[in-house]
Amino acid sequence: MSTCTVVSARSGRRRGAILGGMLLSALAFVPAQAQFMIIGNDEKIWWDESGKQLDREPGKDTVAVYDLKNSPAKPKLVASLPLENSILGPPTNIAVAPSNEIALVANSVTQVKDGNGWKSVPDNKIYVIDLTASPPQRIATVEVGKQPSGMAISKKGDLALVANRADNSLSVLSIAGKDVKRVGDVAMGDSVAAVAITPDGKHAIAAKPTVNRLAWLDIDGQNVAYNKYDMLAGVYPYNVEITPDGKIAIVNNNGNAGSAGGNVNTIAVVDLEAMPPRVIDQVVVGNGPEGLAISPKGNLAVSILIRASNGDHKAFYYHKNGSVAVLKIDGKKLTKISEIEIGGTPEAVGFSPDGKYLYVGNFSDADLSIFKVDGTKLVDTGARMKMTGHPAALRVSPR
Repeated sequence: MSTCTVVSARSGRRRGAILGGMLLSALAFVPAQAQFMIIGNDEKIWWDESGKQLDREPGKDTVAVYDLKNSPAKPKLVASLPLENSILGPPTNIAVAPSNEIALVANSVTQVKDGNGWKSVPDNKIYVIDLTASPPQRIATVEVGKQPSGMAISKKGDLALVANRADNSLSVLSIAGKDVKRVGDVAMGDSVAAVAITPDGKHAIAAKPTVNRLAWLDIDGQNVAYNKYDMLAGVYPYNVEITPDGKIAIVNNNGNAGSAGGNVNTIAVVDLEAMPPRVIDQVVVGNGPEGLAISPKGNLAVSILIRASNGDHKAFYYHKNGSVAVLKIDGKKLTKISEIEIGGTPEAVGFSPDGKYLYVGNFSDADLSIFKVDGTKLVDTGARMKMTGHPAALRVSPR
């Protein structure tokens, strides 16, 4: 006669409930389920009414981590880390890994004593932030080239590229979970301000502002090669993003070496399916485009116009506030459809992972404008959320 263990229906249900509860508890802490917004606040740089830069004593910068998961319309502050950050560089010196385990934050410049005052000099640090810790915290610092600025992480999450403006190079970082290492550098010949990696991870495009060009790079695993193919982009290409389908890249042409000069500037449209890739259009957006973002849905882009709001108050082109230029994406066609005034010296910008909200950091006002996205329209929620400092850079968890 054989024997067997009999489990009652009641005990089976209880065991199932316990296992189910354990599973739900585990899932609650899976990094991929999280959604973050990382903001770098710069408290040491300011401008007087003539537009002259004022360098203040360092030590008050922060990197703020916000949780977007439960309330994207009202981001929740979960950490404020005492780390240096700078507005002197594109507002793209932050990147969030697709796993949501870590964020990388570059510190472009640091302050050194200059007589009785201070001056900004290139730094070389990348902070690694553990987003799974409660609260999030820095777990490592990686040294790269001088003045690390724009950054990008591959969709696979195993590779990051860092544009080193003062070193004329790209640093290559390997990522294995939370372990980040510098594995090489790529000489670019000229200063590079920003970089983006194609969705398939096989190529990257880097903005070279001082020579008005875009560089095309090949990627094979951790091997990144620049074969000296450049495209003429426009005047002072400063920021670059790639659509989710990988068909085009769009590039903010700042026009005036990082500041608004009173003339209209453009966005270049790059056909990434052409071989070799090439600029196929220029779209006028306005004065002083810096921040740039593409919706995860791929149908909308925004270019953030400073409009000299940190410049000489007596200049004919000075405006107290900047604006958001809204652009519709239809295949490879980009069309400006509206422009919305926001706060002073806006730079930092990002869409929520589902594309339903847009966040814009107003540096001078130390706050965040929040818009609801309705198709290709931006609807101002009326929220101007106060920040823990002056937002210089912003990145959101990838979709």
